[in-house]
Amino acid sequence: MSVQVRKRIVIVGLGAVGALAAWRLSQRDDVEVIGIEQYGKVHDRGSYAGESRVFRTAYHEGGRYVPMLQESRRLWRELEQRSGRELYLEVGALSIAQPDRMEMRTTLDTVREFDLPHTLYDTEELRRAHPQHNVHDGDVGVLDHHGGGIRPEVSLMAALNLAEAAGAQLRFHTPVLAIEEEPGGVVVRTPTEAIRADTVILASGSWSTRMDPRLHDLLRLQVLGLTWFMPTDIADFLPERFPAFLRDVGPVHFFGAPSLDGYSIKASSNPTWPVARDVDEVPREYTRHELAKIGQQAKEFFPSLNPEPVRSSVHHCAYTPDRTPIVDVSESERVVTVTGLSGHGFKFAPVLGEWAARLATQPSDADIDPHFSLGAHLDRLATVGAYRGGGH
Repeated sequence: MSVQVRKRIVIVGLGAVGALAAWRLSQRDDVEVIGIEQYGKVHDRGSYAGESRVFRTAYHEGGRYVPMLQESRRLWRELEQRSGRELYLEVGALSIAQPDRMEMRTTLDTVREFDLPHTLYDTEELRRAHPQHNVHDGDVGVLDHHGGGIRPEVSLMAALNLAEAAGAQLRFHTPVLAIEEEPGGVVVRTPTEAIRADTVILASGSWSTRMDPRLHDLLRLQVLGLTWFMPTDIADFLPERFPAFLRDVGPVHFFGAPSLDGYSIKASSNPTWPVARDVDEVPREYTRHELAKIGQQAKEFFPSLNPEPVRSSVHHCAYTPDRTPIVDVSESERVVTVTGLSGHGFKFAPVLGEWAARLATQPSDADIDPHFSLGAHLDRLATVGAYRGGGH
């Protein structure tokens, strides 16, 4: 009788992609999962942190992503069911802009192409249906019925707890010093041990640039800020009355979510900081001048908000030149890389975690769009250069 040999897979980074990959891999009997995280379990340094993330299937980034979002929605529901935690608030995602705005045109294109459940509003309908917003003359809206908000910290804790319950070995406060391929496997070096594995999944987000010289050339770090404000009447901004939202006016992109804490709402602006090359260059907080400007914008979009933020936080994310994630496996099939989520990756975390699991276990059958490959990214880098900022 033959004894099944379990494949040892080490996941470097237990943020959004790493946590979801750990959950997906831990469901397999033929895999031994080891996860390594430089900080604690569900910390505040990752790109995912910040209470809520907007989820939408009517996607102004284009139709390439819609099937991924539909599958991601299914997996978020599965994670909810298995964990018993409320993770995905399907309260809708409301996009508001002028009808000739590129983001609005592309959003409507995906609605039509994929027959997504939605409600369209002209200016007056929008004002009646969503009076919390200051709707400008000529604005139109589309409510994505499958949109809403994901709770990132709760989601990661749910995924990591399920992975551990299924036998995954998760090690926190453990930095990775190096990843070295050798005949027959890969060595992951930490300050206290050398872990030998069959395959490594590199899912370390903004820190990935320290692990692979090609990523250092390819990726840039965008600083991302989040802010919360108090309305006059919080009842108007509770989930049952107030969808997640995206507003685009001139150069300003404003986004946010209904109240989850019972007294404030998230309402945040697009990044204005310069790009960075390393996480050590990223500021840890807003200046008072920056907060005053965002408070003015928030008041303009939502007249009942007090413009003084009740809290704020600053994060970062690794961006590729065209804001397309990197999902690939090395020629040796020993190192899987998932990074460069470019500010819009959390909603895809279950799909990206599943793709990482496939590439680590059955790379020849993974069936990943080659547009996401590292080689394709490096080709585009040679043509257009590195990301220079300005995206949202």
